[in-house]
Amino acid sequence: MAAVFEIVELADGDVALKRSDGEGEPLVRIRFSEDAMISFPEQHIEIAKAMIEAGVRKVGELSGVHVEDTSEIADVEERTVH
Repeated sequence: MAAVFEIVELADGDVALKRSDGEGEPLVRIRFSEDAMISFPEQHIEIAKAMIEAGVRKVGELSGVHVEDTSEIADVEERTVH
């Protein structure tokens, strides 16, 4: 069974990739500097999604594991986890 992940914005403003079942720590956290947040206030989620998608593709390539279409990860509904 394939693991299912989601991208969420955490209460502290970080963007994270985590298991959709809520188990464990986030696999990846992205924290933007204050300057980045000022420069791209509305786009930080989209930028983080692109970064995470590229990372997931690279992990699959390096490990030889087939990675399902990463566009599904990038299209996860944005939500804040508290």
